[in-house]
Amino acid sequence: MKQTVLLLEDDANLGFILQEHLELNGFGVKLCTNGEDGLASWKKWKFDLCLVDVMMPGKDGFSFARDVRAAGSGIPLIFLTARAMKEDRIEGLKIGADDYVTKPFSMEELLLRIRAVLRRSGARTEREDAPSTFALGSFTFDTAQRTLARGRSVRRLTSRESDLLRLLCLAMNTTLERAPALRELWGDDSYFNSRSMDVFVSRLRRYLRVDRTVEIQSVSGKGLKLVVGRDSGGGAIRAPRNKS
Repeated sequence: MKQTVLLLEDDANLGFILQEHLELNGFGVKLCTNGEDGLASWKKWKFDLCLVDVMMPGKDGFSFARDVRAAGSGIPLIFLTARAMKEDRIEGLKIGADDYVTKPFSMEELLLRIRAVLRRSGARTEREDAPSTFALGSFTFDTAQRTLARGRSVRRLTSRESDLLRLLCLAMNTTLERAPALRELWGDDSYFNSRSMDVFVSRLRRYLRVDRTVEIQSVSGKGLKLVVGRDSGGGAIRAPRNKS
């Protein structure tokens, strides 16, 4: 099935070029020239990824992304911007962006980034014996649905949040080395990507802090450790196999 992209770009020429190249590379594309139309399209149709220009008249890219995340959606988001300011990158990551591409860029680079984000967000084939659900103290983390539930409260995670928490869960109570995790989730272990990881770690810590038996610890010089209290029932709940 063709993967679909919601493209928000107010520059008509660039929007047409991006749409044409994406369609030539097998994607279905819905092009919108402002945030209001983009949000209406997002509510009406199902997309696999949003490619969003930051600077648009009316509702800008950051405002569009905040509305999408506020609605509980974990759809992958990639920002496009002509501004290379570090503050803009950090703001995008705080909102829940999966990647950030600075103009000018090559179509080859953009396609690689789009495919990497889509692969991380769910196209990756899981090992058959890997658990899809984890008990983290009073929380239940469902990797398939990308949800973190506690009682009746259910939080939908972004694809990047879910992927990072999954790696931490698979290494539960042991150290998850930073460099391999960065290479798997971000593509490389550069300084900027390391700082991006820190933003997502802070968000996961904030989600989990209501349960004192669950903690993401920093291991100096090595990486991260998801510590779940032994008396909390922490561990993996393996999804039942389908009977043929």
